Amino acid sequence: MSSPLSLRRTPLADATSHRRPLQNRARQLADRAVDALIAEALLTPKPALVDRRGPGAHRDLDLPRLLRSARSLRGAFLQMAVCAADREPDQTLRERLALIGRAGECDMLAATGGSNAHRGAIWVIGLLVAASAGSDNAGARELAARAGRLAAFPDRYAPPQDSHGARACRRYGVAGARGEACAGFPHVVNIGLPALWAARTKGADETCARLDALMAIMASLDDTCLLHRGGRPALEAAQRGARIVLAAGGSSAAAGRDALLRLDADLLALNASPGGCADLLAACLFLDRAQGGSAARHFRSMR
Repeated sequence: MSSPLSLRRTPLADATSHRRPLQNRARQLADRAVDALIAEALLTPKPALVDRRGPGAHRDLDLPRLLRSARSLRGAFLQMAVCAADREPDQTLRERLALIGRAGECDMLAATGGSNAHRGAIWVIGLLVAASAGSDNAGARELAARAGRLAAFPDRYAPPQDSHGARACRRYGVAGARGEACAGFPHVVNIGLPALWAARTKGADETCARLDALMAIMASLDDTCLLHRGGRPALEAAQRGARIVLAAGGSSAAAGRDALLRLDADLLALNASPGGCADLLAACLFLDRAQGGSAARHFRSMR
């Protein structure tokens, strides 16, 4: 079936000159989305993930490439925000967002030399950008639920795919990224954000608060990146290790930091990287900034 939808890369001002406030809002959302991806990339130390120390368990990815990937997606996020401005979730919007996302994926691959750095993040953050564009002044839970309603619509024009994540979902019977989104991102609103805010309340600095949010997500999420690369042993090692970090007082405690570094070594030995957890941490940072969280002042300084 050929798609009736088309995506023309026309200047934003030509397409929406009569909607300047919406343009500004779209630019802000696109900037916030890229900032969240950059903040996640720079966070260090993350177990087996790309960070300031090196590539983690990745052979085709490093920090400069990951940062180029994040910045390459600004145009896609901008178009998503413009497309979704003041729109209620429906199938047409879902399909137009998917079309933009596929074009953004091409931009990402060009920027990284073929490395699939942020494919999952395009889905996760793109849905939240669209939800935010369609609803002013909504809370994190409401935005996540709105994104979930969007995710639930099928994309009739998606090309046939057999991704690593899809295969892991079938093999291990887990929900995967689509299931997480359709459920309203429970690992973001029920686990990651509360952990981030609780750590700050206890006096943790911003780096430790973000690491603790990552650990909280990792302790629970059936991450298909881990399952693809290391099967059940990798997933169980990640979940068990993250729980040990949190039980030892989190990353701001000496025992917790030691446990975090042991988890890093364990996952590197398994050649397994919790990429799905990283995408959901970026979602936490995106929504946290929308709520006026204290992370907001850190985004620009970390770029």
